[in-house]
Amino acid sequence: MSEDRGPRRVDDELPSGVEGGSPASPRLVTPALLRSWPLPAPDGTKYSRGLALVVGGSCSTPGAAMLGGTSALRMGAGRLHLATAEGVATQVAVAVPECGTTGLPQDDEGAITGVDSGALLERELSRADALLVGPGLMDAEGAARLLREIVAVLPADTPVVLDAFAATVLPDVDAAVTSSLAGRLVLTPNPAELARLAGEDDLSDDDVVEAAIAVAHRFGAVVGCSTWVVAGGDVWQVTTGDTGLGTSGSGDVVVGAALGLLCRGAGLAQALVWAKYVHAAAGDVLMARFGRVGYLASEIPPELPLVLGSLRGD
Repeated sequence: MSEDRGPRRVDDELPSGVEGGSPASPRLVTPALLRSWPLPAPDGTKYSRGLALVVGGSCSTPGAAMLGGTSALRMGAGRLHLATAEGVATQVAVAVPECGTTGLPQDDEGAITGVDSGALLERELSRADALLVGPGLMDAEGAARLLREIVAVLPADTPVVLDAFAATVLPDVDAAVTSSLAGRLVLTPNPAELARLAGEDDLSDDDVVEAAIAVAHRFGAVVGCSTWVVAGGDVWQVTTGDTGLGTSGSGDVVVGAALGLLCRGAGLAQALVWAKYVHAAAGDVLMARFGRVGYLASEIPPELPLVLGSLRGD
């Protein structure tokens, strides 16, 4: 293994006792379940724990990509590269001194256009151990172009997390793009975004799991929406967490946490189930300090490694 690549990815076969339940009776995510599904050990140097690549943000929303990237490091990724709108790339590099940065072409509104992004990111894409696209993207057309450009040069074994606009444009991109991503894809839509992926106008709370299963099969993905995670026919539910997690930027922390675990070699379903639980449990820690509401998304990442330690995940 070269020093530029992280650990060998664990097989996403689920250990006995970890399999999800049915849609009617999902498996609840508990500390006991997670301890029976241990994460890859965070041994070695920063190279052995993987390079996390985040593509997202805009001139008005660079914080989304920053939250995702910082969360990946807090979950144990060894290195971080942030690609964002060229108008804020320098500021992002200063604000997150742990990262490398690439500025991407933007339109007059400061949104990433996707133009030339494959060529500009080819070196980082070839080195990345996991890729997150979407946090803070502001334009659907630019997001679709971004996906097409990236997938054209992305190594075939790199796992991909798509969030926000990068997830919801999947029905609009070429079949070659979606087929290339199938089997290595994690999708993290909110309920409205899940409805679009499922071809529905809207979804009731009772429809979310069935819609997530349909989307998982359609795109060959692990799907996480709200408290649910779906992989094939397996369904898990996270019941930890409270209303304070519903705050601006909180979802960016979740997807970054999953990215960090993928960089360490976790499987797709394992990474998302662990990330959702650890994020929710970190919220519980902050709730004890601040109350049910009022803590900030930026206060969640520092709690992530402490929760991991309490679960003996590391």
